[in-house]
Amino acid sequence: MEREISENLVILLVEDDKGHAALVQKNLWRLCVDAKIVHFDTGEKLLDYLRGQPHDGEMFESGRYIVLLDIKMPGIDGIETLRRVKEEPVTNTIPIIMLTTSANPSEISRSYDLGCHFYIVKPSDYNDFMQVIEHLGAFLSLQSLHIPQITV
Repeated sequence: MEREISENLVILLVEDDKGHAALVQKNLWRLCVDAKIVHFDTGEKLLDYLRGQPHDGEMFESGRYIVLLDIKMPGIDGIETLRRVKEEPVTNTIPIIMLTTSANPSEISRSYDLGCHFYIVKPSDYNDFMQVIEHLGAFLSLQSLHIPQITV
């Protein structure tokens, strides 16, 4: 598959499972997404980053962002993290994709009500999980995908 350049795109991956995070990162890069990926293992760390605190040497600055957000995390869960991102004027236009193992209809409904753009259930089967990540990578690499510029 030909790699597409996702110029200035930063993927903010919020995932407490280190194995899932590594698989997502590795396979998005391998499959076609040429974007910086910044990993957070809690919602709190993402929110701190979006408020201007450095994370692993990275600073939130003007640019194009997309968030891949798990729901089941320690501390602030993904639903509350989503709510807080969407209530802030600077960050409320950042597209958020819920990427989680939860297929709970109330969590799906609540996520969309709070402003998530897509809700993807991570399958428990490894091969199915890899297929989902491949489809996500194909989606994120579309040249016609327009992600808003955030001005900090």
